[in-house]
Amino acid sequence: MGKTRSAPTLNDVAKAAGVSTATVSRCLNAPERVIEATRQRVMQAVESLGYTPNYAAQVMAARRSFTIGAIIPTMDNAIFARGLQEFQNQLRESGYTLLVSSSAYDPEMEREQIRTLVARGADGLLLIGHARNPEIYQYLERHQVPSMVAWSYDPTATRPSVGFSNTEAMGELAQKVISAGHRRIAMISGRTLGNDRAQSRVDGVRRAMGENGLDANALTLIETDYEIEKGAEAFEQLMTLTPRPTVVMCGNDVLAAGALREAGRLGINVPEQVSVTGFDDIELAEIVSPALTTVHVPHREMGRKAAIELMAMVEGSSEGRSVCIKTRLVNRCSLAGPPRQQLP
Repeated sequence: MGKTRSAPTLNDVAKAAGVSTATVSRCLNAPERVIEATRQRVMQAVESLGYTPNYAAQVMAARRSFTIGAIIPTMDNAIFARGLQEFQNQLRESGYTLLVSSSAYDPEMEREQIRTLVARGADGLLLIGHARNPEIYQYLERHQVPSMVAWSYDPTATRPSVGFSNTEAMGELAQKVISAGHRRIAMISGRTLGNDRAQSRVDGVRRAMGENGLDANALTLIETDYEIEKGAEAFEQLMTLTPRPTVVMCGNDVLAAGALREAGRLGINVPEQVSVTGFDDIELAEIVSPALTTVHVPHREMGRKAAIELMAMVEGSSEGRSVCIKTRLVNRCSLAGPPRQQLP
């Protein structure tokens, strides 16, 4: 029986490329620090030998797994895609691998996923929003696993965050809606229980109403799941009201797309008969008809900065710094003044 061939080593690659093992390591972990000709020679040797880095040995030597976990509420739509892509790109440049889980907006599932990622040796965790049991943060502290919150900014929270004020962002849009003349305002929101982003957006609308002399308690609110079909169903329900709202503000662009689809089915012209607004400014906001007036969230900037701050925490150069990301209004075609016959 023939002798089993051993896996190629770092030394084998170095010899084949005619460089030191340190140069091979730099090519694999920090390629930008190696000149192009040398990098190509090393990578050709890696390819021809079929070399795979021994990450287990690296983990033992560094006492880190070079793995970051991220737990997002859903993978059903594109709301988190841009930010997570940039988050991963930034991690990859520094030699980290990203593991992603989805909690389906279930706090117990999120708790289980956090424990699983910690058990698998994640060096740090990215979490979405601040609304969770404080015991989870205590658990992470006991295991010395840094965590960073994104998609929400709260300088008063104990956990560092890279995100934006959902209250202020939605409040700015509500101010524009009210300035356009709307008084009968309805909102289709995501479920607010356990979701501080959704609750803050509702709070933003109500605060703007109060600041403009309107009764904040008069806001017609429907909470539902973040799905196009659910947005359509909620819009249909709102259109049966007497008097019906002159504007429907949606908690995100997915719900707003459902509202626009249902308006078309019902033969209701947007914005001539009723206005519709979104939130997030994902690609969908531009391609629906009419294109959505919405709030642009700089997801890529948020993902990149969250990665930088979380890696600094993992590597011990920072105890955690909060960063506020600025949103902006995007004016398109779905918002106009209220129909004259529906003015109060």
